Amino acid sequence: MKRDFDLIVYGATGYTGRLIAEYLATSYRDDDAPSCAIAGRSTDKLQKVRADIGAPEDLPLIKADAAEPASLRSMCERTAVIITTVGPYQLHGAELVAACAATGTAYVDLCGEPAWMRRMIDAYHEEAKRTGARIVFSCGFDSIPFDLGVLTLQEEARGKFGRPARRVKARLRKVKGGMSGGTAASAQATLAAATRDPALIRLLTDPFALTPGFTGPSQPSGLIPEYDPRMNVWLVPFPMAPINTKNVHRTNFLLGHPYGTDFVYDEMMVAPRFGEIASVTTETFATMVSLFRTGGLKPGAGPTREEREKGFYDILFLGELPDGRHVEAVVTGDRDPGYGSTSKMIAESALCLVRDVEGEGGIWTPGALMGPALRKRLKERAGLTFSAR
Repeated sequence: MKRDFDLIVYGATGYTGRLIAEYLATSYRDDDAPSCAIAGRSTDKLQKVRADIGAPEDLPLIKADAAEPASLRSMCERTAVIITTVGPYQLHGAELVAACAATGTAYVDLCGEPAWMRRMIDAYHEEAKRTGARIVFSCGFDSIPFDLGVLTLQEEARGKFGRPARRVKARLRKVKGGMSGGTAASAQATLAAATRDPALIRLLTDPFALTPGFTGPSQPSGLIPEYDPRMNVWLVPFPMAPINTKNVHRTNFLLGHPYGTDFVYDEMMVAPRFGEIASVTTETFATMVSLFRTGGLKPGAGPTREEREKGFYDILFLGELPDGRHVEAVVTGDRDPGYGSTSKMIAESALCLVRDVEGEGGIWTPGALMGPALRKRLKERAGLTFSAR
C-alpha cells in the first residue's frame, strides 16, 4: 500500500526527536532525501522546530497525541516507518505500537525499558507478523553497538573457526557523553513500576526476559567490580547492561540461536587504574540519585551541541570458543553515545527499513532484522566503525 511518507519523526519537539529531525534535514537532501514529516502534540512547537533546524518550509507537520489513539492510527496509515522518541514508552508508547501492528507500519524507537518491551512482545508480536509490521525496539546506543558488535564478532568466529564463540564479553573501554531528561524520566518510570509490582524486578534481572519460552545457561551478573588479567584492567558495572544483554539474547533467539543455545554474554565498563573504580562507581551512583531530585533534568533537556560533538565511545568484544581459541571485535562511535550518535543510529535504522531490508512482520531487534545491512549504513553514514580479528 502506497503511503504519503517514508518516515515520520514522532516526538520531534523533544530533545532527541529534534536531533533526529535535524539529522535527516541536513544529511539527506535533493534526490537522496526520503519523504518525511514531523509529528507531535503542538503544531506551533513543530513549526518552531522546522524553522530552527533549517528544514524546508514545506516539511509537513502532523498533530498526534499518545492520549488520542485515533490520531496515532491516522499518522501510522500515512507512513512506511514511524520513528518515535515519545517516552517513557511504558507510559506513552503502547497505543503507538498497537497502531503500527494494526496498520502494518514499521516502527523504530529508543526503548531501554525491558518490562514494557516484554509486554509489547506478548501483546503484539503475532499481530505484527500477520500485518507485516516490522517493529524494532532499542535502535540507539541501547542497543545497536552491542547487538551489532556481537554479530560482528560471531561472523568472525564462524569465518575463522567454523563455529561461534560460546562466551562473549563486552567491555566499554572509553566513553564520554551526557544524559537527557527523557532518559531520566524513563529510569524513574521503570523504578516506580518495579516498586508497585515486585514481579517486575525478576523480569528486569532476567537476561532471557525477551526470549519467551527459552532460558539459556546462567549468566554473569556484572554487578561486582572485578580484575581482568587478560586486559590488565579493573572492571565496574555498566548501567546499560541490563537492557543490552536482553537484546543480544533476543537476537540470538530470533535468528534460531546461531550463537548457540549455551551462549554466555555480559557487559562491564573498564576502569583503567585501581583508583578509578571508586570514581566510576561514585559517578554512576550520583547519576542514579539525581533521577529522584526534583531539581534534576526535565524532559527536553540534554547535552549541548559542543558536548555531543566532543563525545565518543569505544567498545571491545572478547569471544572465547569452547576449545580456548579467541576472537575480538571493536565498535566505536564519533559522538556522545546517548544523543549525538543515537540520533544518527535511529534515523539510519528507519532508512534501512525503507531502503535496504524487507523481512517479515513481528517485534524484532536491530541485529536480527537488519544486521549487516544496518552495519554497512552506520559505517558509511553515522560515524560508527566495526572491526574484528
